[in-house]
Amino acid sequence: MSLITETNQQYYQGAQGFRGDNATVDFKTTFDTSLILGSFDPNDINYALNNFKLYTSSTGLPGSYSEYVTEFSVVDNAITFLAAPATGLYIVVQLKKLDGGLYGSTESEKAYGQVVEDNYGGYSYITLHDAIDNFMVGYVGEGKLIQKAKKSDILFFAKRGLQEFSYDTLKSIKSAELTIPVSLTLALPQDYVNYVKCSWVDQSGVLHPIYPTNNLTTSPYYTQIQDSKGVPTQDNFGSDIEGTSITQERWHSNNRGNLLNSDLSGISDFSLNWNQNGEWINYQNFGQLYGIDPQYANMNGYFNLNEREGKMSFSSHLVNRLIVLEYISDGLAYDTDTRIPKMAEEALYAHILHAVISTRANQPEYVVQRLRRERSAKLRNTKIRLSNIKTDEITQVMRGKSKWIKH
Repeated sequence: MSLITETNQQYYQGAQGFRGDNATVDFKTTFDTSLILGSFDPNDINYALNNFKLYTSSTGLPGSYSEYVTEFSVVDNAITFLAAPATGLYIVVQLKKLDGGLYGSTESEKAYGQVVEDNYGGYSYITLHDAIDNFMVGYVGEGKLIQKAKKSDILFFAKRGLQEFSYDTLKSIKSAELTIPVSLTLALPQDYVNYVKCSWVDQSGVLHPIYPTNNLTTSPYYTQIQDSKGVPTQDNFGSDIEGTSITQERWHSNNRGNLLNSDLSGISDFSLNWNQNGEWINYQNFGQLYGIDPQYANMNGYFNLNEREGKMSFSSHLVNRLIVLEYISDGLAYDTDTRIPKMAEEALYAHILHAVISTRANQPEYVVQRLRRERSAKLRNTKIRLSNIKTDEITQVMRGKSKWIKH
């Protein structure tokens, strides 16, 4: 039996059609995606929860479809009408799509969303639910290494394995396109774990890497209000009163000409210089006799993580710039995240098997160590598979180097 069950229309367009016969009230869809119905009524607030729209037409011609807003229900991907549609009536179920699909006659009737796009490329993954079911079938039972196991335990170790794999093995890098406001701060994405790269985008769509501030500045975690003696003050409940960060305010309001980046090329490395506040600054710490410190040789700007507020702070000349933030998530934030590449499936099973056996009492140590080695070997194979190394791409990069590569 083949594993692909969707037709090309279902996969590419997210649409499936039926014909009424004046007798049938239940129409079973065969999408890989489960239908979600919040409400059939566009005036109901729950209508926005729907991941599809329903259209009907008496002729089936382009432009003749209108959205069906009479009461219907959805159970197990089957759509049930209150009354059987008339004979010959064309019925189309349209999953939400970035371009709105082909059947809405007006903008409000279009099925805007990205349900269809989320399904693209899904064949290369299995769901976490399917992985757990497969593990229970293949590794748990009489005569197997694990005689009994609770599904909740397997779920816990599977989630932990997916988190660990996401940090350094799986293709778990996400990216967000954002515009830096005049406040020069952006809230971190909800599923943010760590950053990979941050770049601003020019008019040609080319990325220009933005680097962390390193030792240039910082965002203090505590910003207590102090009295005249320097002692932090407290509110009526005995908690320290926090204020805004003066360090961050100075960083945001500075003159870009005084930033310690490549603009230092015109400043003597061993002399004292004035800054915009009329204070002496010794740049000797940042630029040495034979050139500036390379970590500050950057004209693209800087970003800094403000752990206290959960935000990113940017240098002043990046205001209104379009940026792309690439970051790592843990693979569990959303339902669409909890997918395991088929190339990593065996490594996940090895991880769960080792985790279950190693946490049980009175297990032979040689068995635990064997499973640990198997886990390491399969994880290493997974990293090689997912690294996606292509010899043609390596050859292209190496062309023009000092050595010829024969291929």
